[in-house]
Amino acid sequence: MSQIIALTNQKGGVGKTTSAVNLAASLAALDRRVLLVDLDPQGHASMGSGIDKYDLEKSVLDVLLGEASAGDVIVRGQTVRYDVLPGNGDLTAAEVELLDSDQRQSRLSLALASVANDYDVVLIDCPPSLNMLTVNALTAAHGVLIPLQCEFYALEGLSALLDTVEQIKQSVNPELAVSGILRTMYDKRTSLTREVDKQLRDFFGDALLKTTIPRNVKVAEAPSHGVPVTQYARFSRGSQAYRVLAKEMIRRLSL
Repeated sequence: MSQIIALTNQKGGVGKTTSAVNLAASLAALDRRVLLVDLDPQGHASMGSGIDKYDLEKSVLDVLLGEASAGDVIVRGQTVRYDVLPGNGDLTAAEVELLDSDQRQSRLSLALASVANDYDVVLIDCPPSLNMLTVNALTAAHGVLIPLQCEFYALEGLSALLDTVEQIKQSVNPELAVSGILRTMYDKRTSLTREVDKQLRDFFGDALLKTTIPRNVKVAEAPSHGVPVTQYARFSRGSQAYRVLAKEMIRRLSL
């Protein structure tokens, strides 16, 4: 059975899309069949996977609106080893377009039902906000992976996200659970990192992943080349960290 994991945090700049792209690449390198769904209007997950978001005939928005099937829109891996359901700026219209739609919070779940079993894992890159796109992702998902930075405001706003997860679990998706908390841009040398680290351990316990993603220039450079860091700089610290993360997620999710 395929595992559907939504990567989300309404706080921007925490490495959410970078983690979605590189986790997809690292899982694929370990021979897992992976689909990456780009649900962020910025379209960075698509661009980081070698897909020109400005040159899409159809996108995930067409799938959400029922104007195309997921199978028709998925871009098969060419420069990368995973498949992508691409997105772009057209998704900014989703909130209004879905407003009067039937089952508006379940559109993605219904669309993925026809293709999910072709994959071992489906990763959904959510927008950095708790809007209808994120609600669709959480309704479709089995688990939530939350990337966050070890900084002073790391926990700010997280309670709203966890409340939303709990509401969706209670109302439409009883399988939904937090699959892990991922610390990104991690620098254990700073006292602030160690302090926030302790807060996260106390708050999340076993949900806090052992793997941390370090600050690494190669991770930052890779998107401009349209490939994951695991291809751009395979032996960099960032690349190695995402490979370790993939192995931890395989064990955690029994992939």
